[in-house]
Amino acid sequence: MSTPTRSNNFEKSLADLEKIVVQLEQGDLSLDEAMQAFEQGVRLTRSCQQQLDAAEQKVRILLDESQSSEQAGPAE
Repeated sequence: MSTPTRSNNFEKSLADLEKIVVQLEQGDLSLDEAMQAFEQGVRLTRSCQQQLDAAEQKVRILLDESQSSEQAGPAE
């Protein structure tokens, strides 16, 4: 099943992003290191956003299916 992998990937990406933010806030990085960290942060942000968008779309589909079956009523 791919769901746990996606969830773990999201959690790891989010944790990595948090580490990058801390590093950048500390200001101890050289300009080149800061730029690399920033670029990696942007990539992680985009990846997380794509995963959230996919999850939201799946939830909407499931809710639409649930509402459709409720409106159809019980099968006779």
